[in-house]
Amino acid sequence: MQQRITSGVILARTDYGEADRIVTMLTPDSGKLRLIAKGVRKVKSRLAGGVELFSESRITYIRGRSEIGTLVSARLEQHFGEIVKDIDRTMLGYDLIKQLDRNTEDEPEADYFELALGTFTALNNHDISIEVVRLWFYAQLLRLSGHTPNLQTDSSGVKLAADLSYEFDFDSMSFYAREGGGFSSSHIKFLRLAFSVVTAQLLAKVEGANALAEATFPMVHTVAANYLR
Repeated sequence: MQQRITSGVILARTDYGEADRIVTMLTPDSGKLRLIAKGVRKVKSRLAGGVELFSESRITYIRGRSEIGTLVSARLEQHFGEIVKDIDRTMLGYDLIKQLDRNTEDEPEADYFELALGTFTALNNHDISIEVVRLWFYAQLLRLSGHTPNLQTDSSGVKLAADLSYEFDFDSMSFYAREGGGFSSSHIKFLRLAFSVVTAQLLAKVEGANALAEATFPMVHTVAANYLR
């Protein structure tokens, strides 16, 4: 059987048998793979170091006749070890890779792999708040899934104005003007950045980013709950 080589990040790991493990890996060019890592739970396993969570690895694998292939080798390329030094970042990291696993098919676009790496990079940087990382991740996942809310015009098609306040209508996926509404132009500008193709690092540089992320995340999370798995 032909061996294939690619890069991958772990989305899920399941113990199998006495020493094996089935890993679900997201790759930039081979889709989402389910591979059996034989003997990986043994002390002297050569595979163990290359199948760590919050890491990018160079892997060699063989596609199986069924949906599960075989992991032949795995070499760690980069490990985002600062994530696990903070319990909140670790727990958020677990949650976000579960979201990626649930919301990617067998042949996802390479952008999903880049989202995983971008999320690890941001979580690894303790100067970026977890509020910003969380908002950015969900905004990007919604964008890739084709569920970006209307951030340009209100529910009646009128361009959003800087001097008005707004509320969000989840049915139309757009804002509507309301005096004393919970969203100002600053919130909407921040959301536009979060949903555009920028990194969490750039989003974190916006003045008041942490407060803006906290204020806008409930809306984004509700949209995600409606449209994502």
